[in-house]
Amino acid sequence: MNYITTKPTGWRREAAMKHDDVKDYYGKVLQGSEDLQTNACCTPDGVPDYLKAVLAKIHPEVTEKYYGCGLVAPMALSGASVLDLGSGSGRDVYALAGLVGESGSVVGVDMTDEQLDVAWRHEGFHAKAFGYARPNTSFKKGYIERLGELGLANESFDIIVSNCVINLSPDKPAVLREAFRLLKPGGELYFSDVYADRRVPQELLDDPVLYGECLSGALYWNDFLTLAKAAGFADPRLVEDRVLTIENPEIEAKLGGIGFYAATYRLFKLDLEPACEDFGLSVTYKGTMPNGGATFVLDKDHVFAAGVEVAVCGNTYRMLKESRFAPYFEFSGDFSAHRGIFAGCGGGLPFDGGEASGGACC
Repeated sequence: MNYITTKPTGWRREAAMKHDDVKDYYGKVLQGSEDLQTNACCTPDGVPDYLKAVLAKIHPEVTEKYYGCGLVAPMALSGASVLDLGSGSGRDVYALAGLVGESGSVVGVDMTDEQLDVAWRHEGFHAKAFGYARPNTSFKKGYIERLGELGLANESFDIIVSNCVINLSPDKPAVLREAFRLLKPGGELYFSDVYADRRVPQELLDDPVLYGECLSGALYWNDFLTLAKAAGFADPRLVEDRVLTIENPEIEAKLGGIGFYAATYRLFKLDLEPACEDFGLSVTYKGTMPNGGATFVLDKDHVFAAGVEVAVCGNTYRMLKESRFAPYFEFSGDFSAHRGIFAGCGGGLPFDGGEASGGACC
């Protein structure tokens, strides 16, 4: 089982070896996105216009060394304090810096010197590009499993993001526990990563190319849900997903039919129930969220149209009312009368099994 929570003998040595392999792959082997051997570490097309405008201001050297698999720019970021786990060359940090505004802040954590050098080199450039008097960004060298070593205070971040990095960690439970510790109540971990449709065999985990390409370190999706709940995130919500096509016959043969998905989840630090319970609650989206337009997507199963009252379970109600999203909704009902399980609450493979999609490395 890949997600072991009690460390076996030799774990620290094995973790150090994995860290060294990843640092070598992303610091020396890869010189740019064109060096990737699969499409796992590629972001899909379909970037919204408001985000395109921000990304257009990112320094080319930062963009060239970007290896994400999704979009980690949730809504309602103005003034937020954000932490990026595995920030690499800084592309997401700088994009988020443009979205949080001069009153917000973004901290990036990475362990790879070559990536950090690129990020540090362009702090002044991006502050000027966004019209800020001084940078609202900072970067720290360290390990995302050991954030306590970096002097980051408990409950100090509104949002934590990560983009195709947690799969590279040799201690994923520690990453989730640290994220929960650092989030403010009502905050969220919003991240994109790669998941497998089954547990990946150890021999594939030991392949440095498969690991570096964000494949063999991927969690089986159901193990991820177990780990997230154990860390305190009671009701993980899937925002979007896509099938990874790999597009490398040699690597596909090694993988032996394992299916992989790129998926974005949001995990709230809230007092939530383990299942979706019905209390006769409803919410109405006001349509006023900046850059949100006429709809707001909480997750794949909850897309709110402006002005339409929608019945929701207790967890969804709390996610909206007890987070930064509260000003953009009207709320009806209370928790005084329990009506049983909310209709449609169930398990099963959460990802779409339709036509596979590729991705553009941009």
